[in-house]
Amino acid sequence: MLSTLKDHPFAVEAFFDSSLVLTFAVPKEELVQLIPECLQLDTFQDKWAFIAVAMVQTRGLRPKGLPRFMGNDFFLIGYRVFVRYTSQSGKRLRGLYILKSETDKKKMEVMGNIFTHYNYTTTDITQSRKAATKEISSVKSGFHVQLSTANEDVALPEGSPFADWKEARRFAGPLPFTFTYNPDTREVLIIEGVRQNWTPQPVKVMDYRFSFLDTLALDQPVLANAFIIRNIPYHWKKGRKEVWQP
Repeated sequence: MLSTLKDHPFAVEAFFDSSLVLTFAVPKEELVQLIPECLQLDTFQDKWAFIAVAMVQTRGLRPKGLPRFMGNDFFLIGYRVFVRYTSQSGKRLRGLYILKSETDKKKMEVMGNIFTHYNYTTTDITQSRKAATKEISSVKSGFHVQLSTANEDVALPEGSPFADWKEARRFAGPLPFTFTYNPDTREVLIIEGVRQNWTPQPVKVMDYRFSFLDTLALDQPVLANAFIIRNIPYHWKKGRKEVWQP
């Protein structure tokens, strides 16, 4: 029964005040071991794979159809790998595989772990503004991000494998699908997200540190892009399962 509850048994909706995503490029060989056998890495130039850190301020998160006042406001942090999955019907689905999820509210941790496989933990989140900068940090989780809020043209991060922001936007996230895999039954759980007015804006990252990325022992991941999206209605469809056939 508990396992069934974790399979996204109902649609969920929320409003994103903001979604900040930092995407890191890593040689594909380093990320293969982080994803299940049913998935393939979503690569660029057949060389780079990508891991993203998403920091999302949500409002009114609730089962779809309930009035907004019954929803809850949370800050969510997700560490995800860009992947592809070939469905039973032969469709190539582009999406994300979750490595770690965090939130600033215990209620979200409890409910998230009842109804998803994302393994939420609760952490502290501090947000502040100083002159032309914004900072988001967590002492417990060991991360810190400093952004420029100045009205200026934003260049791609130094060392990015992308030639321009048009290329970089393909890996801005979130992607249409998220995947979870049960190796015992070979079942793939597919969750589809539906969004409106999705216009990612490049943002200048002045400084960053993510302790979780350090635990993955990656060889110098490169910040490939950083985007922010604001004021987005969003919902996730009820999860659906199918058996993976290698």
